[in-house]
Amino acid sequence: MAFIHVEFDVVADGAQVWQVIGDWEAGPVRMAPGFVVSSEPEGDVRVVTFADGFVARERLVSRHEADCRIAYSLIGDTARPAHDNAVMQVVAIGPQRCRFRWSRDVLPDEAAGPLRAAMEQAAPIIKSALENSAVG
Repeated sequence: MAFIHVEFDVVADGAQVWQVIGDWEAGPVRMAPGFVVSSEPEGDVRVVTFADGFVARERLVSRHEADCRIAYSLIGDTARPAHDNAVMQVVAIGPQRCRFRWSRDVLPDEAAGPLRAAMEQAAPIIKSALENSAVG
């Protein structure tokens, strides 16, 4: 099983960042505007459409407010891995500073390449959006 991990510091209050990351319905558009063009809820599933045309159907696995952690699974549409478990977590590391952790386990291993590329492409967009929304 392939493991993908992206992590970076965000110059913003962890609680404010969690308000975006933990927002199951609108979070994808809020955290990556322009990269993600829509996020439509369907019960515990959301359908996320990206600017490049990729569509992800994602199921909410768990959301833990106290740990600022949300877990979800890519279950279909453009990509259908045999197994996918993704986690986003916000960890406060000081005043107006937090760490964003994003990881996923995926099968088959070959599915990791495109998912890793998308996560790495999204990371600076997410960082910028989170820092800019905290300022504004």
